[in-house]
Amino acid sequence: MDKEQTAVSDKVYEKRWIILAVMSLSLVIVILNNVTLNVALPELSKDLKADNTDLQWMMDAYALIFGGTLLVMGALGDRFGRKPALQLGLIIVAVASGATAMYATTSEHVIFARGVMGLGAALVMPATLSVVVVVFPVEERGKAVGIWAAMAGAGAPIGLFVGGWAVENYDWQMVFWINVPVIILALTLGLFLVPNSRDKQKRPLDLIGSLLSIGALVSILYAIIEAPNVGWTSPETIGVAALGIVLTLAFIRWERSTEYPMLPIDLFRNMGFTMGLVAISLAFFVMFSFMFTQMLHFQLVRGHTALQAAIRFLPLPLGLMPAAANSDKFVAKFGSNNVVATGLTLITAGMLLFTTVEIDTDYVRIAVTFFMLGLGMGLTMAPSTTLVMESIPEDKAGVGSATNDASREVGGALGIAIGGSVLNEYYQRNLAVPEGLESFGSVLTESFPAAMRIGADLIAGGNPLGAELIMNARLAFMDGMVGSAMVSAGIALTTAILVKLYMPGKTE
Repeated sequence: MDKEQTAVSDKVYEKRWIILAVMSLSLVIVILNNVTLNVALPELSKDLKADNTDLQWMMDAYALIFGGTLLVMGALGDRFGRKPALQLGLIIVAVASGATAMYATTSEHVIFARGVMGLGAALVMPATLSVVVVVFPVEERGKAVGIWAAMAGAGAPIGLFVGGWAVENYDWQMVFWINVPVIILALTLGLFLVPNSRDKQKRPLDLIGSLLSIGALVSILYAIIEAPNVGWTSPETIGVAALGIVLTLAFIRWERSTEYPMLPIDLFRNMGFTMGLVAISLAFFVMFSFMFTQMLHFQLVRGHTALQAAIRFLPLPLGLMPAAANSDKFVAKFGSNNVVATGLTLITAGMLLFTTVEIDTDYVRIAVTFFMLGLGMGLTMAPSTTLVMESIPEDKAGVGSATNDASREVGGALGIAIGGSVLNEYYQRNLAVPEGLESFGSVLTESFPAAMRIGADLIAGGNPLGAELIMNARLAFMDGMVGSAMVSAGIALTTAILVKLYMPGKTE
């Protein structure tokens, strides 16, 4: 038995880099689905007669189900096998994608399908990282996790590019069709190359902990997602957020008392684990907040198409991917805390540089900001992810990976919500409505896209006030964008200080 096990291990070891490539491909599918639909929303609005609420839930259904079920799906992978979890998740995403492209005729169809895809993605993403951790020996794990983190970070801007290409050259259905052949490739390669692994002790599932984790994560994510629409101090936001906090406390209490906890709470005593999660969450706060404002900036202020806007994001992955893939070398020389703190400082510098951007600023300065953000993200994500996974027993690799992924989701959702709220607050406060357009009421101040659309309609109708409205709206938007960047810079700098002080340095 030992000889057979050794032979299998040697065979897996020889194929470890190919396995990493398959895991990276599977991971990119999950990340792409989180953002590609962004650029298809205008087409969906026209074709399916979807209103703003429908469009929002087409995006949010995926994020809510994905983020809410991550811990449970990671635990299922640990218990029943990470390879079956990965394969099943990919099949769910493929079937939901194909069915949506062929049969969706209403907003409700798309919203439901996006929720199903989120469930499949929650099976896939934890499995990819846990397989990487199990397959690679300790001395190569930092490099492998760095490449995984590079793909996780680069997937979002690449997803905008893919979505822009699909919509500009085909239709919104192509955003869903793209998934199918890529998933078939990942499934086929995974079937023959990816080894199975699971919790060798075969501990029973923590059913109560699973239900509490779903309730807590869904409540927290729902409150974050809805807060910009219903108000941060509205009864709905406060009530749902309070429910999320209560369920989180109940989850912690249960996990401490049960014999077989899904997520051992003692892990949070390890500063590598805790500070790794904090760094990842707040780095994604900055990244998603920035990407959200920049899609509006490029399309509505600078007049680019969705594809042209997405192309302008490419300096971000060009900085992120090499930084993440090679971060293990820097960690070996300077220590995790110094590398991650440097990454967050680069993010801070990039955000501060961006506060100097104006309407007519040359793209080169913006590209430098994207590149600096990418470098900072790469140096932050990969070492932080490695620390998180090194803190977790191999039998809990799926749950550990899911905790890592959940921190990204919460951070990204907070970034979009808070970054968008800051932008809107500045926009509403600074928009000067031209005299004679008061009849439009609060529509102009509440919605930048609406102001731009109304301004274009006025120009088409020969009303010179349209040009004045568009210029004022752009200026007010730029004020909001700078305000949002300042908030991101403050958060990145604060996190850099915390990481420098409390994250472990070199691990001998």
